[in-house]
Amino acid sequence: MRINRRYLLASLIVAGTSLSAQEPLSVVAAIRKAWTDQAGLKAGQAMVDSRRAEADGYRDLRLPTLTLNVQGVQTNEPMMAFGIKLNQARIGAMDFNPASLNHPDAIGAYGGSAVIQQALYTGGRISSAKRAGEYMAQAELASQERRKQETAQMVVEAYFGTQVAEQALKWVNDTRLWIQGMEDFVGARVNQGLMLESELQRLKAYHAQADAQKAEVLKQVHSARSGLGLLTGSGPVEGPLATSLEPITTAPLPTTAYRGDLIAADLQAKAAGEGAKAARGNTLPEVGLELGAGTLHHSWSEKGNWTWAAVGVKWKVFSAPDVAKAKAARAQERAAIEMRNFKQQQAEHEVRVAKEAVIAAGAKYSAAKEALAAAEESKRLREARHKEGLAPLIDVLDAEAAIQGAHTLILQSLFELRVNRAGLDLATGNPIEGVNP
Repeated sequence: MRINRRYLLASLIVAGTSLSAQEPLSVVAAIRKAWTDQAGLKAGQAMVDSRRAEADGYRDLRLPTLTLNVQGVQTNEPMMAFGIKLNQARIGAMDFNPASLNHPDAIGAYGGSAVIQQALYTGGRISSAKRAGEYMAQAELASQERRKQETAQMVVEAYFGTQVAEQALKWVNDTRLWIQGMEDFVGARVNQGLMLESELQRLKAYHAQADAQKAEVLKQVHSARSGLGLLTGSGPVEGPLATSLEPITTAPLPTTAYRGDLIAADLQAKAAGEGAKAARGNTLPEVGLELGAGTLHHSWSEKGNWTWAAVGVKWKVFSAPDVAKAKAARAQERAAIEMRNFKQQQAEHEVRVAKEAVIAAGAKYSAAKEALAAAEESKRLREARHKEGLAPLIDVLDAEAAIQGAHTLILQSLFELRVNRAGLDLATGNPIEGVNP
């Protein structure tokens, strides 16, 4: 008895774990899960972080640079040997002896230096690079928001595509039950000699066709759930789907709001403009300040120390590579501007097409509901006439086929209505299913 109780307790724990693992999944939860767990979006976020780090690097170009140098040397090269002793502040009269100058003994030294360099004027390169880096970081962030919205649209398609497949499976099972009932009825009539054997064989063939259809729909269900799991960053989704396929209300068509890809294209054009300015700055003079201090030791007590300060101007009066780079940067700026204009035109086209798709899906859904009502009434009448022996079986099967067609049309139109609405939100830059990134 104790073993049975332990077995029962373990079974309850496993059952509870299974139920908790199959909690209903709403489309909003699926979208948010995709945003946090999908590897593709994680890679996109890493690109955002990379662009931000690059922008910080461009911003810090204005800061001075500090270079520390530590060295140790052993040499008998004449010039270096004399210079080392001079830097060590221990030159004596004997060091000017030609024999010592021409053939010095090997000398050792150790020391170091610290140098601070500060750019004073760079022809606008630093400020332009800073602005270009900031624009590119903002553009990547906007692109990531767009990628999230595109992912949300794909989640909506996969989520409701799964529901369509499961509803189709339910209807196939209902059809199989109806066929089984018809087989029992017709089989009894055949045994009574009131119907032909051919009608029973026709029903069996229709039953086999429904079985094949069920196998196909089951494959679609498994594929849809696997695709939804891929988008949400998990394995195949196993639990029930909580959000209904049919929209509760019909909201008005949205107006254009925020589109991350358009914002990104505009920022990329601005960054290209700043890049062109930076490239032009390479042909201008630059002014820099350098401060330094150094020391060179022969021993801890014998050493030399020195400092220096310098302001210098450097100007590459002519550099063919820099001229070519400036020309290429101007071409990139023009390309970015034209791409921004094209994306704007493309967005306007997408909005027009998406609006028409939503309107068409709504009209298709209304027509499908009327077709289903008519097909169900036709089947009811034909089935009643068949049971009275006033109509052939083929009429009943045709009516059932019409119902299946109407069901398929309703599912398809509902799916298109929901997905096209998500596509319209994506085209206009509005939150898909009301979910903000």
